[in-house]
Amino acid sequence: MRYPIGIQEFEKIRNGGYVYVDKTALIYRMISEGEYYFLSRPRRFGKSLLVSTMEAYFQGRKELFSGLAIEKLAEDWTESPVFRLDMSGKTYLTVDDLNDTLDKNLKKWEEKYGVEKGYSQPDLRFQDIIETVAEKTGRQAVVLIDEYDKPMLDALGNQELGESVRRILQGFYSVIKKEGRYIRFGFLTGVTKLGRLSVFSGLNNLNDISLDSRYADICGVSEDDLHEYFGDSVKELAAENGLSAEECYARLKKWYDGYHFARSGPGIYNPFSLLNTFQKNEFHEYWFETGTPTFLVEIMKRTSFDVSTLEHQDVDSTLMSTVDAIYENPVPLLFQTGYLTISGYNADYFIYHLTFPNLEVKRGFLNYLLKYYTTLNDVSGSNVVFSLSSALQQGRPEDFMSVLSSLFAGTPYQIQGNAEKDFQYAIYIIMELLGIYIDAERQTSNGRIDLLIRTDRFIYVIELKVDSSAEEALRQIGEKGYVKPFASDSRRLYRIGVNFSTSTRLIEGCCCRKSRHGKVEKD
Repeated sequence: MRYPIGIQEFEKIRNGGYVYVDKTALIYRMISEGEYYFLSRPRRFGKSLLVSTMEAYFQGRKELFSGLAIEKLAEDWTESPVFRLDMSGKTYLTVDDLNDTLDKNLKKWEEKYGVEKGYSQPDLRFQDIIETVAEKTGRQAVVLIDEYDKPMLDALGNQELGESVRRILQGFYSVIKKEGRYIRFGFLTGVTKLGRLSVFSGLNNLNDISLDSRYADICGVSEDDLHEYFGDSVKELAAENGLSAEECYARLKKWYDGYHFARSGPGIYNPFSLLNTFQKNEFHEYWFETGTPTFLVEIMKRTSFDVSTLEHQDVDSTLMSTVDAIYENPVPLLFQTGYLTISGYNADYFIYHLTFPNLEVKRGFLNYLLKYYTTLNDVSGSNVVFSLSSALQQGRPEDFMSVLSSLFAGTPYQIQGNAEKDFQYAIYIIMELLGIYIDAERQTSNGRIDLLIRTDRFIYVIELKVDSSAEEALRQIGEKGYVKPFASDSRRLYRIGVNFSTSTRLIEGCCCRKSRHGKVEKD
């Protein structure tokens, strides 16, 4: 089977014999029921392919749709003038970068349809092109804009550039509304929906289907799609990794499924990771490694966002479809960019519950986030977690503490932020990552963090103190009877007391007591 990894052109996929998951019935529904749509989805989820498929349909290229759902549904294959604008593939660092992109596309359309350039402003040129082409051909135009928000996302953090970009795009995109009588269909895609701060103030005629359950699987691969199109691929993957078919399906679900784009809709697999897994016959963090969430983490650091609540977020429905206030609340942006997804919905209060979609995103994001709260440099979070996990599974608490201590050494504390908060966030991240491999639990009480880690042979009860002493931490374990629930457990139990100094940003002091069957054996 040929997998269209990195191929976003519908024609190339169909003529090249690549697997194509048929979404054309949903495209037909959109065309039949409305005229102007907006869809937000995370990167590499098939938005560009969707736009390319729409372009082929409106060009009347029926031969490309042989055997697909829309071939039987659609009766009108009349060719329309299609204006497809792709804003991706370029980094917009200046206003000239944006103007160059618009000018390049406008020139192409003017030359194709014989429209004489009569204006200098992009929006007036676009308006003139649409009107002239409609008059020449007698047909309404189709406007397809891919990654409409790319220039504005590139300008995040640069207020002056952002405002200039916003003003240009607002005027350009508003042509879709102004020229409604000349337009048959309009469709915009992007990662985010930038509302009152951006272009949408001039585009209030768009039907936002981003959270519409009817279109929840218009991009990506559903469970039904997985079984219908990739049954043989799963068998090959299973054989290569020593799994049964059922085990392979379960692992694919754990790693790449779990995206939900509606309060009641199917779980969606990440198509990029899925295709790469089938092609390479290896499970890996393919999607996460194609783009690091640097700007997201920087935004989180600039807000009062509590990292330890990352996996359990409740968001008002009014915030789910816009990211205007990202520096006040980054959670909607985390959702729209694919790092969090819908896990539940409270209909009484119109509240969405969000969490990590799958293991790939959770592992990748937490590993990446860890370096922002520790002194990780060239060593990856995965390496650190592997070392910590190995030490715990082999009963080497001293080595565990040595690795943990090294995470907070080497960076001058004067250039850091809130030391206690950073320490607590780092511990939270470490425990979440350890929990993927071994039984690690974290409980909070009055701002302190208690840790419980269990392996098949060992139990670790860890008390963490800030600006106190390791001895005091160890004493609290005894006074509060933290080890009593394990008195009859046959596993060897370690009690560990740790103190973190906010003045030096170092772990200073660690006391360890080893017990068997609840009895202290030695210090």
